[in-house]
Amino acid sequence: MDHCIKQIWRHPIKSMGCESISSVELLKNGTMPWDRVWALTHSKTKFSSKKNSWLPTSSFLRGTIAPLFMAISIELDEINKTLKLTHPNLPDLLVDLDNLEVNDNLISWVKPICPENAPNPASLYRVPRRGLTDTAYCSVSVLSTSSLELLSSKVGLDLDPRRFRGNFWFDGVEAFQELDWIGKELKVGSAHLKVVEPIERCNITKTSPINGERDAETLDALFSNFGHKNFGVYCQVIKSGNVSLGDKVTLFANP
Repeated sequence: MDHCIKQIWRHPIKSMGCESISSVELLKNGTMPWDRVWALTHSKTKFSSKKNSWLPTSSFLRGTIAPLFMAISIELDEINKTLKLTHPNLPDLLVDLDNLEVNDNLISWVKPICPENAPNPASLYRVPRRGLTDTAYCSVSVLSTSSLELLSSKVGLDLDPRRFRGNFWFDGVEAFQELDWIGKELKVGSAHLKVVEPIERCNITKTSPINGERDAETLDALFSNFGHKNFGVYCQVIKSGNVSLGDKVTLFANP
């Protein structure tokens, strides 16, 4: 099986915007560089006794709680260490990542799009040397454009890939065939990945990344048509390498 990478995405702040990139260098046992580096804690966050350790998704404000977060766009300037955040209902915000006031600026900015009954935003959280993925282990996500096309037809809406907040989108396989790859290995560009588990989806996929409104019954469509709520797979990087748009994706049948 030889297919190609069509899209690469990173999400500097968990649940708050994403940006398309053309190439990335993956490191063995690492997460996607600049992906989910930060996450926004809330007033009910339960911290681990181990300082700066990974926390589960429920520890953070995210699109399932605050659907309007889905309409945030973000641009990361790696050289100047700034983040530019935009939203159709808010003025633009430029965040200096070296500035100690970054938390206060971001919290003030995001409050108007937080639901009244949601926990209050508290502070940006970061774990050294890894992203705050939904998995306790370091992972990247791989998704199929064929699966997106089929699900779109079942929902009756052209679903934007940003709803699924994935890292790598590839083409060429039958829809949902990637769910049969658990335990197998992929060569993606010059990197090698091991497929660990399917990604079970939540309400965030119901929400438009254009306006933050819930407009698609993605979970009902998944379950009624396929008997599950899985879309895409989590992978571990088992060999470092570069991945660029157009690179081949090769499945090792017997790793």
